[in-house]
Amino acid sequence: MARAKVKAKPRGNRAVFKMHVRTGDLVKVISGSDKGAIGKVLAVFPDTSRVTVESVNLKTKHVKPQRDGESGQIITREFPIHSSKVMLYSEKEKVASRSCHTFTSEGKKVRMLKKTGEILDNSFLTKTRRSKDADAN
Repeated sequence: MARAKVKAKPRGNRAVFKMHVRTGDLVKVISGSDKGAIGKVLAVFPDTSRVTVESVNLKTKHVKPQRDGESGQIITREFPIHSSKVMLYSEKEKVASRSCHTFTSEGKKVRMLKKTGEILDNSFLTKTRRSKDADAN
């Protein structure tokens, strides 16, 4: 009896999940070979739920020469890891924590660490400082 061939779904229909980390966040790796490492998020890939963290998941890549007279290179660089393997990190308290969303007194929605209460969104702080400086002048 012949089986019907099942066609694979196109890769473009995957759901894009909202990430709990952003570029520039300080994170701690909670599982894997780099467990315990702390670094800054360099890049975020929401379509695959992966992040690139500074000096984590280092791999050696051999690069061929591109032009005549140029020699090949061996490059060590960071490769992405899954976002579920990282947790936001507070440098003040030296603790990893989950995040939540809360509102400031001005009504601005910001990210906050649950364990420490530290606000993560620096854009909020810089905007309020700029507006206070402008009012003072």
